[in-house]
Amino acid sequence: MPNFDVIYRNGTVVNQDGAALRDVGVTAGKVAAIGDLSQSSAGEVVDCTGLHILPGVIDSQVHFREPGPTHKEDLESGSRAAVMGGVTAVFEMPNTDPLTISEAALADKVKRATARMHCDFAFWVGGTHDNAKDVGELERLPGAAGIKVFMGSSTGSLLVEDDEGVSSILKNTRRRAAFHSEDEYRLRDRKGERIEGDPRSHPVWRDVTAALMCTERLVTIARRHNAKIHVLHISTAEEIDYLERHKDVATCEATPHHLTLVAPDCYERLGTLAQMNPPVRDEHARRGIWRGIVDGVVDVLGSDHAPHTLEEKAKTYPASPSGMTGVQTLVPTMLDHVNAGKLTLERFVDLTSHGPSRIFAIAGKGRIAAGYDADFTIVDMKRKVTITNDWIASKSRWTPYDGKTVQGWPIGTIIRGRRVMWEGELVTPSGGEAVRFQDRAP
Repeated sequence: MPNFDVIYRNGTVVNQDGAALRDVGVTAGKVAAIGDLSQSSAGEVVDCTGLHILPGVIDSQVHFREPGPTHKEDLESGSRAAVMGGVTAVFEMPNTDPLTISEAALADKVKRATARMHCDFAFWVGGTHDNAKDVGELERLPGAAGIKVFMGSSTGSLLVEDDEGVSSILKNTRRRAAFHSEDEYRLRDRKGERIEGDPRSHPVWRDVTAALMCTERLVTIARRHNAKIHVLHISTAEEIDYLERHKDVATCEATPHHLTLVAPDCYERLGTLAQMNPPVRDEHARRGIWRGIVDGVVDVLGSDHAPHTLEEKAKTYPASPSGMTGVQTLVPTMLDHVNAGKLTLERFVDLTSHGPSRIFAIAGKGRIAAGYDADFTIVDMKRKVTITNDWIASKSRWTPYDGKTVQGWPIGTIIRGRRVMWEGELVTPSGGEAVRFQDRAP
């Protein structure tokens, strides 16, 4: 009779062969068996009757602000928000202070995160004009998610707006590099389109053309160097149409806020709380991104969790900073869309687990399969909850979804077999570890 450390019993397991009532046995933090384990024993048995057991959700775009402006967020608080929302691993962005653009800066982040973050983690390393020759080594260091390049919406050395600069980075990368794709030249030219005090002018300034022309430039450069690229936070229908024709070189990400919020309503209702880069746009854009979800053009969902305090967001537009919380609300907002029939639960799993594992070559995560890490997001697809600011664990303590009632809720966050969050409570001390990747040098 097999003996396991833990058996998760009577849940509907959603994995690569569909959804079915199964038990999952866990030994030494790994999935050991899937199926009818009613005759097996375990040190702990967790009853999942009526619940769905999903592969652990991986959010591959978050900003946790550490080191730097940690009054907004830090690695501990951001990862606490993640696990409270059912997220088991995150990839954190390089625009901290100091910037994550060197081996020493990456090692410092990994040290800060290990056994302090509540979820597992990797860190994007910023690609710059100055470190372009080194990106091939930097992207393969322990804890590195890959190279991230800002072609718009950044300052200092992280901004690489020119084709020559992007080319110098991509000719040296071997892993998939991620991009914020807005044309900085056009953004500078159009600053006059901003109307003081009116955040509805944000998507007028940062228009569809600024996004599309930058993505077209990026794909052209990637082809020249036979490079793999990942276009973050797609905000336009036109980019979906374009990238559909270039999937051999480019993967892409959609965010819950671009799929859920719509202009001008969101700006009239939320003001600068809806201000993001690239912007939330009109219904045409939202429908186009949903087409990308349904037709399989979009590869992953990322939250682009980018918190600011309410005091900072209360500044008069355009002095107000762009960014909103998102890591904790990714799962419930998207499960609500599943229940509304906008996508299947299997497609949600593909976007949040299988997809990140596939395109970023994550080792041992992204599936419920024997030998994989026992990372599970356990959800109740029937539970209805009203999201409130009080639930938000981020230091910023607000969400654009405050007051929104959703159906589908994260019940448990399981990381390497450990129950980290259960029924809204942190139940295990922080024990985050660096995500491992398949395409590492020996």
